[in-house]
Amino acid sequence: MTETIATRTVRTPPATPTLGGLGLFTVLLAAALPLIDFFIVNVALPTIGEDLHASESVLELVVAGYGLAYAVLLVLGGRLGDLFGRRRFFLGGMAAFGLTSLACGLAPSAWTLVAARIAQGAAAAAMLPQVLATIQSATAGPRRAKAMGLYGATAGLSMVAGQILGGILVAADLWGTGWRSVFLVNVPVVVVGLFLAVRGVPETRSQHPEPVDGPGTVLLTASLLALLAPLTEGRSAGWPLWTWLSLVAFPFVAAAFYAVERRADRRGRTPLVPPSLFALTSLRRGLVMIVPFSVGFSGFMFVIAVALQRGAGLGPVRAGLALAPMAVVFFFVSLAGPRLVARYGTRVVTAGAVIQGLGVGLMALAAWRSWPDLGLTELLPGAALAGAGQALQLPIIFRVVLSEVPAARAGVGSGVMMTTQQSALALGVAALGTLFLSLVPAHGMQNALVTTLLVQLACVALCGLLSLRLPRTIG
Repeated sequence: MTETIATRTVRTPPATPTLGGLGLFTVLLAAALPLIDFFIVNVALPTIGEDLHASESVLELVVAGYGLAYAVLLVLGGRLGDLFGRRRFFLGGMAAFGLTSLACGLAPSAWTLVAARIAQGAAAAAMLPQVLATIQSATAGPRRAKAMGLYGATAGLSMVAGQILGGILVAADLWGTGWRSVFLVNVPVVVVGLFLAVRGVPETRSQHPEPVDGPGTVLLTASLLALLAPLTEGRSAGWPLWTWLSLVAFPFVAAAFYAVERRADRRGRTPLVPPSLFALTSLRRGLVMIVPFSVGFSGFMFVIAVALQRGAGLGPVRAGLALAPMAVVFFFVSLAGPRLVARYGTRVVTAGAVIQGLGVGLMALAAWRSWPDLGLTELLPGAALAGAGQALQLPIIFRVVLSEVPAARAGVGSGVMMTTQQSALALGVAALGTLFLSLVPAHGMQNALVTTLLVQLACVALCGLLSLRLPRTIG
């Protein structure tokens, strides 16, 4: 008697991708690059203007072109990563960031530099959303909380360090490169990052990817451009008619975008920015907090760079190093953030706003009493307190925003958050920068600086009030 034994192949489910220590270091390195490059040019702009014979409006485009391209394409970058694979898009975005940085560093004219900066912003928008989406998809539990805390610390530190690094590189004039080194320094970093990414970053993607939302992409781009372009270029261009028409059009374009996205969401499709995502209380309230925080912070960084160089007569190195206490204190305090949140919950954010407010107030007092002798010593107490306060806010807000976003929508969620932050950063430079530069001719550099710092203080106070509405604990 012959027995036939039927065998059956049992398929084991694919292992969940895990982000190890090397991969986490690599994605955090990539997260630092775009934020550093947003701020690194602030102290280099005077040198760029002299070397390339660029007008003030063209120099503003060097900053704004990068910021606008970065902001309008971030959500699309997150969606494409969900669709085609986040690791693949991460590698492609990082390689493109290195190539466009090289193009910026070799730019023969001001307009060539503007074009290269726009391309650099687009590359950053392809790379950065994959960082948060990978962390959300390839970590869990305490490991995710630690990774998100490190991401927030990296983001905050990068924004301050970029300005310091820019001053040092311009003054060092490495191999006669002058201002070009602030872009060329990215190239070897990207080469190392690509090597590490191939070895350490796992592939993740949405299990149910949706096609690109064409109408939503076009309308989101149009609405952001309608708001940010006139605010960025209006003052230097003399507020021509197109700036006012653009601002008037903004609410209508934004309303059309929301209507299109809501209709797609109700029909079961996944729009570029799903309105249903805003049903998550943590995401909605966290995003609202990011706006005044980023507006005040980016406006301050731009204004202080201009005031210390043009008003107080500091060179790029001393102007950059004046903010070193802020960066150092931010780094060390941010390391304690996860433990403080575990013990006290999100009330740590409220305490951070109070501490930052004290720091900004002390810097305003120093500018009022010590001008024009304003430098590292005079700004040190206020900058240190402001750095501590920021460290107790930004990393925790990032964790709050993404805490309830499902892994399948990690790319969309991270893209929405980074678009909100980047748009607010660009808005801060445009709004507070315009306020400051408009006040200087009539009221002088000192009064313009103090007034702008008081506006930032109002942004900090608003953050403190909004923090009271955050969920007490982070899921």
